[in-house]
Formats: sequence, structure tokens, C-alpha cells
Amino acid sequence: MAPDGPLGPLVPEPLEAAIDAAAAHLLSRQQADGHWVFELEADATIPAEYLMLCRFFGRRDPAREARIGRYLRRIQAQQDANCGGGWPLFHGAPIDISCSVKAYFALRLIGDPADAPHMARAREAILAAGGAERSNVFTRATLALFGEVPWQAVPVMPPEIVLLPRWFPFHLSKISYWARTVLVPLTVAMARRPQPLAPLGVGIAELFRTPPAQVRDWPGGAHAAEPWRTLFRKMDGVLQRAHGLIPEALRARAEARAEAFVTERLNGEDGLGAIYPAMANAIWMYHCLGVPEDDPRLVTAWAAVEKLVMDRPDRDETYVQPCLSPVWDTALVAHALLEAGGAEAEAAAGRGLGWLLDRQVTDLEGDWAEARPGVPPGGWAFQYANPHYPDVDDTAAVVLALDRARKGAAAGAEAAQLEAAIARATDWVVGMQSKGGGWGAFDADNTHQYLNSIPFADHGALLDPPTADVSGRCLAMLAQLGHSPDSPVVRQAVAYLLGEQEPDGAWYGRWGVNYVYGTWSAVTALNAAGLPPEHPAMRKSVTWLKSAQNPDGGWGEDGMTYPRRGGTRADPDRRMGPSSASQTAWALLALMAAGATDDPAVERGALWLLRNQGPDGAWPEEDYTGTGFPRVFYLRYHGYARLFPLWALARLRNLRRGNSRRVAWGL
Repeated sequence: MAPDGPLGPLVPEPLEAAIDAAAAHLLSRQQADGHWVFELEADATIPAEYLMLCRFFGRRDPAREARIGRYLRRIQAQQDANCGGGWPLFHGAPIDISCSVKAYFALRLIGDPADAPHMARAREAILAAGGAERSNVFTRATLALFGEVPWQAVPVMPPEIVLLPRWFPFHLSKISYWARTVLVPLTVAMARRPQPLAPLGVGIAELFRTPPAQVRDWPGGAHAAEPWRTLFRKMDGVLQRAHGLIPEALRARAEARAEAFVTERLNGEDGLGAIYPAMANAIWMYHCLGVPEDDPRLVTAWAAVEKLVMDRPDRDETYVQPCLSPVWDTALVAHALLEAGGAEAEAAAGRGLGWLLDRQVTDLEGDWAEARPGVPPGGWAFQYANPHYPDVDDTAAVVLALDRARKGAAAGAEAAQLEAAIARATDWVVGMQSKGGGWGAFDADNTHQYLNSIPFADHGALLDPPTADVSGRCLAMLAQLGHSPDSPVVRQAVAYLLGEQEPDGAWYGRWGVNYVYGTWSAVTALNAAGLPPEHPAMRKSVTWLKSAQNPDGGWGEDGMTYPRRGGTRADPDRRMGPSSASQTAWALLALMAAGATDDPAVERGALWLLRNQGPDGAWPEEDYTGTGFPRVFYLRYHGYARLFPLWALARLRNLRRGNSRRVAWGL
């Protein structure tokens, strides 16, 4: 019998068929041990940096270099209309100077002649955009390592920062985990200033409008605030003049501390911080400290980098992933399959959750314990292994799935093991709540905003403060587990989220693009916490979502909606983008959580998904709907367009089949 609802003839046949095809696609992608992992693609920067790293150390693989070259040239050609010969940070974005400089340099190292048509076009685009002197701080450091710019053009971060006491204005615990793991090994390389082991034979002086040797004043981030901006620039001038004057004993102690920091967190073949920039910097650090090539530390560091290399035989291309996302992918797929239902889907979700149970971090107090001593570990990391750096976002997503599975008898694990894992994770998440009621991803109270004004922080993402999307996930977890709305942790979290709602009714999305993602994350949590559809915040969110819907019925948004000067308030000229599968699914999930299941906007969004599903059961999506650093680094999760539309369509079917239109789950 067909359920009631304005989808009418779309229910049950086409809708059910779409759900079945999408579920079958996900089932076919499950790994033998139960987990899922999809490609995670960033912009051209990471493959270019990888090629440059290998060339620095004289490691040549002509076949692989050729495949990377094909990847870089294809991206350049595909994005020509919006980049004019350069490279963007995400599909459809304008040229990015730093990304383009590195991609150009990588192609020159491969052997592309400077006068080749595609190289001439890239050079013209870079010069028209201001020249390589407009590159960001990480690109400056890389160019300095290759002798393309003087080190005086790079903000100073001496190794001695690892010796600073916690009370000092700058301390490693006051910056984010990713900044910590990237910066500590890089300080050694910046102080030692090594030279490439093999002659390169090429340079990129032609990309500068000012002769590289004369470049001194580099652009900072628009987010930098006074008086900190001026103060830190003056301090940098002092540190520049102090290079070479640091007492040898002090420098040796600092470098030994940096090496110990890195080695303790080397993380086997999953790598330092389990992110590419930190892994690459570890290699440079060990080289600078004289560690031989066959030392286990250096062998392991190289192996970690190699695990990120992604060969695409169908295109005869190679690129390099910024990190791997198996825990996140597996948790989200489990949610989608549990929503889809059926014995096969639920059994597969149970196997995935069983795989996740074995990856809970329970025996190591990571860097987070600096701010939360005495809180027992109990979280999950994003990657296969990253025990020093679990995050509450992954942890909440895993617990939400475990709890749903145990209530539906699809968990695939012993009840006692499940209960213990959920209890331990809950204690950890509660212990990680920041002042004010929100959560950051990896650290608590990581809110020393003045540090984002140092010259080295031109990307504006040195910190890990509480955000609405992560806080929403944590609140959703606690609410689904039955924590009372009157408990202090829930009450403060609800107040935090309500306070973060933008005037137009949306929420900012730190880890997904952008306001659609943030609104989905917040509304699902507030619904789980008991806010009714009539609550003003819920009504405002529905109004905003409906106003952001495209004429074709879908939703879309690109990385340009992140505010230009930082913060969460949208720019007055914000424009949404073409519809995408993952963002349409987020909007539908948010509308249903806000009580708008029967709104025509939901039907139109569902129809868009049905029209755009591919023959393999998945949805095509080239859009970068994940965020590393707003306006600096974006991510294309290849799994998002496979799992989120299934989740949304299955939820719509389930709600219209049931007696209640209320979403019963936290996600």
C-alpha cells in the first residue's frame, strides 16, 4: 500500500527502487573486514608537493611522475573557464595563487617546458593574479626549501617554541592539532635550511612580478586583527635578525624536544598526525637532523606518505590524498544503511560497526589531555590510526550509529562490549565540552584567537575553537542516548547552538560546505534535544533552507560562501551554488528534522535526487563539499554522494510510512 504524501506516484516504486540501488552500491563497496573507505581528494597542491618532496631527495619515478603530470594537466584544462590557465582550490573556483605556483613548479620538475602552451597560459594567469609573491606562508616555506625565494621572505618560527612554558602567550597546546603536527617538524627545517640533494635544473623565477631575491613583504590573512597584526610583524622582524644567534646548546635542546615530539607521535605507517603536510615535514626534519635513510623512523615516515598515493588506472593518473577517512566513512555509511533497512543492509552495517569498535582509543591520553587532564580516553580518530588525536565529531557519529544499531539488534557485537564502548566514549565527549557549551573537534577551549594574527597564520586556521557543526553532533549523541534536557551539559549545548544561529536562520559549517552543512548539523541535534518544530529557531531554519533551494529543486553551495574576513556571518553578497547530491541530502535531512517532512520543498528536493541518480545507484558529484580550512583548503569526499542521498531518501520513505513525522534519531 502506497504511503500518503505529496510524492504520490513516486511512492513506492521509483523511490524504493532508488533506495535499493543506492544501498546495493554501498554494499558492493564494503571491504572484506567490514569497513568502508572512499577516496578523499583535495586540490592540486598535495600531489604537487609530493612530487616536489620526492625530487628534493632525488627519488625519481618517471612513470609515476608522468601520471601525476596527467592529473595536474587535466585539472588545469577542466578548470580553464574559471581559472584562465591556473588551478583552483575546488571545482569551479577561481584561480588560487599558491596552488597554481606549486602545480606549475611540479610540472616544470617533471619536464614540461616553460614555453609549452599550457605552461605559458598558467604563467600568464599567475602573473595576472599578482605573481608568486602573493603565495601563502606554506608555499613560501616550500619555495625557500628549493632556493626559489630567500628565507627572509618566510615568517620565523624557531624550534625554541617547543620549549615555551604553558603560561607563555604562544604554546603548542594553544594551537590546533593540525598546526602542532605540521609546525613542530617544520621549525627544524626552517632553522636548518637544507638544500635539495639532487640538482633540479629548473626554477620558477618567471612566476614573480618582483625579483624573488627582493621579495620581503608577503600578504597576510584578511582575518588578522590589530593590534596583534602589527605587534607580531615587529616580533617577526626581530626574530629574522636573530637567525644564527641562538646559543647552540639552546638550539640543540629545542631540536631534541621537537624530534621527541614527532617520534612519539609518528603513528607507524599511518603517519604523524595522519595528515600529509605533517608527514612530509617529518621527513624533512629527520633529514636535517642527520637521520640516515635506513633508520626505522625515516623508513616509516616515507611509508606513511606512500600510503596516501592514489593511482587511477582508468585514467592512467596518480594523485595524493591529504589523509584517509575510514572511520568517518564507515560510521556515515552505517547510518545510511540502518536508515535504508533490510536484513542485508543492517547486517553490513553491523559488520562495519564491529570494525569500528576495535578502533576506539582507550589506552592513550593524547594531546587533548593537556586541557582536560583526568578525563579517560574513549574517542575515535578520523583515520585508520591516529591515537594521539581522536576527535569528538567522529566519536559522536560512531556512538550514534552504535546506539541505533543496538536498539535495532543490528550491531554485530556483544552487548557488553557495546555498552562499555558507548559509556567510555560518552564520558570522553562530555569531558571535552568547552566553556560556553560548544565543542571543538580535537581540543577543548582552543580559543586563543590572537594567535591567528601571527604572520605564520595567514590561513586563519591555527586554532580549533568550538563550532556549530561539531557541537551539534555531540549534542545529538547525548540527546539520543537519553541525557536529560535539564542536565548542565545538554542545557549549555542547546544554548550554545541557539546562540550560534545566524540572523537569516542558518548555521555556519566549519567542516562541511557550508551553511547547508551547518544547518543540517544543528537542526538534527536540536530536534533530538526536544525542540519542537514550532520553536523560532526551527522555523527560521526552515525559512532559510527554503529560500536557498534552487529552482531545479536541489541545494548547492561552494567554498566562496565562507566569509572573506573570517567569522561565521555570511558576506552580504553571498550566493549559493548549483545543486549537488550531498548538499541536497543535507537540506532534506535538516528539513525533516525541523518538522517539514510534508513541505513541498522536501518533495522537490527528493525529485531532484531521483532525477540525478546514476545507473550504478550512486550520484555523480565533482563538487568539493568538505572543508579543511575555510577559504584555504577544501575536500572532495568521494563517499558523500554515495551515502547521504540514500540516507535522505530512506528517511523520507520511513517518515511517510510511519505514524509520526518526527525524526527519532540524532542524525
